[in-house]
Amino acid sequence: MQKIHSEETDKLFEAILSLKNLEECYSFFEDICTIKELRDLSLRLEVASMLKAGKSYQEVTKETGVSAATICRVNKCLMYGEGYKTVLERREDNNK
Repeated sequence: MQKIHSEETDKLFEAILSLKNLEECYSFFEDICTIKELRDLSLRLEVASMLKAGKSYQEVTKETGVSAATICRVNKCLMYGEGYKTVLERREDNNK
């Protein structure tokens, strides 16, 4: 995967970290993303959650409509990355 570290990316992430609640997140992401981009990002997180829960590629595709290529990429990130794991674990902790 290509490295994404840059001054511009730092500024974007700092902006995201400055958001205080869901309404601010909705406002910011509606401005910065197209509806399709936001939907795609949301679905990737849902795919990660489903894969972590043990669902098969076929089940994920059937429930979300996401392509096998996207599911494969998300699965690779789940296996070798840290981002999805961190977010999913924190989401689980917050739901307890």
